[in-house]
This record gives sequence, C-alpha cells and structure tokens, in this order.
Amino acid sequence: MPEQVNQHRRRFFGTAAMSIAAAQFALSGSAYAQSGKAKPRDMPAVKPGSHTSFGPLKQIDAGLLNVGYAEAGPADGPAVILLHGWPYDIYSFVDVAPMLAAAGYRVIIPYVRGYGTTRFLSNDTVRIGQPSAIALDVVALMDALKIQKATLAGFDWGARTADIIAALWPERCKALVSVSGYLIGSQEAGKMPLPPKAELQWWYQYYFATERGRAGYEKYRRDFAKLIWQLASPKWNFDDATFDRSAASFDNPDHVAIVVHNYRWRLSLAEGEPKYDAFEKRLAEAPVITVPTITLEGDANGAPHPDPSAYAKKFSGRYSHRTITGGVGHNLPQEAPQAFAEAVIEVAGY
Repeated sequence: MPEQVNQHRRRFFGTAAMSIAAAQFALSGSAYAQSGKAKPRDMPAVKPGSHTSFGPLKQIDAGLLNVGYAEAGPADGPAVILLHGWPYDIYSFVDVAPMLAAAGYRVIIPYVRGYGTTRFLSNDTVRIGQPSAIALDVVALMDALKIQKATLAGFDWGARTADIIAALWPERCKALVSVSGYLIGSQEAGKMPLPPKAELQWWYQYYFATERGRAGYEKYRRDFAKLIWQLASPKWNFDDATFDRSAASFDNPDHVAIVVHNYRWRLSLAEGEPKYDAFEKRLAEAPVITVPTITLEGDANGAPHPDPSAYAKKFSGRYSHRTITGGVGHNLPQEAPQAFAEAVIEVAGY
C-alpha cells in the first residue's frame, strides 16, 4: 500500500478498564511469555478502538535516523516489534500493544522514516523509500535498543519490512506475523504487467509516477490518505478522531519524498542507492523465509494483495495462515486487534 532517548519507561494501557484486566492477566501472562508458552486465548477481550493513546513517545538515534517510537511492557520481556504501513502509523497498534504488554512482552512500535517524530540525522541523506533501506532502519533500531532478536509483525509496508528482515537476517527474527503474506518484490517483478482490473487497484502508484501526483499528494495528503483508508477497508467505519490521530504523522517534512520514491522505485522510475544494491539483488531472488510464521488476511481487504495459496511455499519453517472474518480490511491490527495480538503471541511461543 513518520532528541534524545527518553529515559522514562512505563507501561501504558489506555483506559482504566483495560489497566485492571491487564494487571490481572500479567500475573500469568508474563510467565508464559518468558517461557515461550503464552496462551493467546487467555487474553482479556479488547474491542477495536478501546485505546486512543500511547504513553510518552521516546526518541533514539539509530543508523541514519533519530527514531520516534512507542514502548510498552516490561523492559526485560521478549521483544516484539510492530511495523506500520502506508498511509497509516503507529496507532494501527494502539489496541494491540496493551495486550502484548500484559502478556509480558516488550513492545516497540516505531515510526517509519518519513512519519511522525522520526527524522533523518543529516540533511545530506538522500530521502529514499526503497524496501531494503527501510528494513535496515529497523535493524539499526534493534541495535540501538540492544535487541538481538525479536518477533516482527506488521502489515502493508510493515509486513514487507518484516518479511525482508526474516529473509535476509533470520538471526534477528525469532518469529514473524505478516498480513497479506509474502510481500518481497523487486524492480524486475514490477515491470511485469497485470490484468487491467488488477492494474486499476494500483492507480495511486501511477499517479505518484507523475510530477502532478507528487504535487497533489503534497497538497492533499490527508484527503489522499483518508481515501486510501476507505478503499482499502470498505467495511471499517472509522471516525474522524481515529483518522486524525494517524494523519498527524503525515506532516513529517520527509513524508512525501519517502512515499513517492517508494512507489517510483518499484516501477524503476527512480534510482535507489548503490549501497543497497546487494540486498536488493538477494531480494529479487525471492528468498524463502525460514523462521516460524503466521500470515493473516482480512476478509474485506480492498487493497491489492496476493491469494494465500500463492505464497504458502515461501515459508519453509513452521507456518500457518488464517483469514480474519467480520468485514476486516487492510489495516488488520487496528480493525481486528484481538486476532492480531493472538497471532503474535502464538507464533512467538513456537
């Protein structure tokens, strides 16, 4: 289809009711998480939209960026990194994070380059959005936070990023939850034409290929994002407050450049940086992912996505797929947080 390290570490649960439930559950959930035997169906039920905020955001220098991120759960818990896509942000996980924290996980939710409070450390760094660069941002964040290995989970760009890390650096990925499955691609694959109906779903990719599209996204980025939300999740009745919380992250000064470059790069209309060539070459070979994986799909996903049968063989480790029903669209963790959190806890316990 977002400065210095804030030393204040504290758990956040959003509402008083969830705080009580989380505290009760943590007595048993933390032990399960530490032992790798979490029981996802023991989690307190959470209705989508129950939470509207995180605790104070943190900032840390990592690689090329000063990364803004939310954190929840015990500092010594097993690490889970949640990765958002476009045009969304960390609030896609605002209901997921408390559930994982209550189960004893250390949860990290970073703003991708070009979103929220994440900024480049140097004005001279080229603002690009090619997939391997974004994946390396996450690896650099793990290094900065001294996280050697984490369960990675995401959707849209976030799923692609998690897939790439699992494929290229499996020693850094304990397990994987990927919405819409195997999303690793290449510029060569991007040259292949699709049937007209499929091409129509990618209308915004062609719009971004033009200068008019870049200028239009710059001018109407919030209107554009809201339209994508509606098309990608046609049965999700989000309110203005929900959208506005995420839309604020698109005001990042690098947002338009990162987004436009990402889509132009996919069509070979923009160059990447040579230092990423070796990684992109490996990704172009469509490497098999060996780590334990659960793939998810919403039954009402209006965004372009492959059929699960098309990618099942790209996962050679312990693997399962599930379709989440009930009119769930593209932003699966925000629309179905319970199912997403359960998948994370289950796969992390393999």
